[in-house]
Amino acid sequence: MTKEELKALEIAKSVDARGTACPGPLLAAKKAIGEIEEGEIMEVLSADEGTKRDIPKWAEKKGYDYLGDIEENGYYKMYLRKN
Repeated sequence: MTKEELKALEIAKSVDARGTACPGPLLAAKKAIGEIEEGEIMEVLSADEGTKRDIPKWAEKKGYDYLGDIEENGYYKMYLRKN
């Protein structure tokens, strides 16, 4: 997805893990994914560089759609759809 398409997504749950280091953002995402329904989109905010690798791998392993990420002012916004 393009940056514009990602920004236009309807987010069901936003997880702000910018204050944590690996594996904190991934653990927060794992907990939060249970709070949304199938087909809904979750946004994960993280300043940890490793999260940009961890979230897509975890999403693929669990069968979620990793939609992409946006880099903003020293942190990342990552988007995935629960299936």
